[in-house]
Amino acid sequence: MTKRQAREDTAGRLARTAVIDAALQVLDDRGLEGVSTRAVADRLGVRMNTVLWHVKTKARMLELMADAVLAGIGYDNLPASPRQRARELAGRYRRALLAHRDGAALVTGAYPAEPHTLRFADRLVDALLQAGADGRQAAWTAWTVSYFTLGLAQEEQAAPDERDDRLARAVDPGEHPALHRVAAHLRQGSFEERFAFGLDAILSRLPE
Repeated sequence: MTKRQAREDTAGRLARTAVIDAALQVLDDRGLEGVSTRAVADRLGVRMNTVLWHVKTKARMLELMADAVLAGIGYDNLPASPRQRARELAGRYRRALLAHRDGAALVTGAYPAEPHTLRFADRLVDALLQAGADGRQAAWTAWTVSYFTLGLAQEEQAAPDERDDRLARAVDPGEHPALHRVAAHLRQGSFEERFAFGLDAILSRLPE
């Protein structure tokens, strides 16, 4: 067997799912900036070319990782009410993002035409259609829910220590009177409440 044949044999025996699982482990250990095909190869104990055999490029690997994050969304025991089902799906989406370090940043930068991502989008759009939205409203509401959830989850995962008071010190009562008035509500944290508030605002536009 030639060296090339040996490499191809190793690559063939290493499933793509194992590569993506290892990539997610690197993500959880090092964060998004620490993810590379070399780091994944080191985690697996193989050559970098073996990883590239399965994912071709780092960009493609990141897409597959993002889709694998959404594989963590379960679809059992969803509410019968379409509006409540949409709410529950959004909550499960958020929890899947938060289950991995920098999960929201990873998914934000990925192209969404992958199986698990499409499955989630289909379930969410279906709930919105059943809630009475027309096609345009269902599609754009699904986008809005996704963008809002991704943005807030990114903020949550990048949030500084609760003791960080830079915002409080930066808001001057004379220069920023409106911000000063609501300063108590601008503190870091309260992500669960902020998520519920924003989701209510989005879904309130659905037909009654």
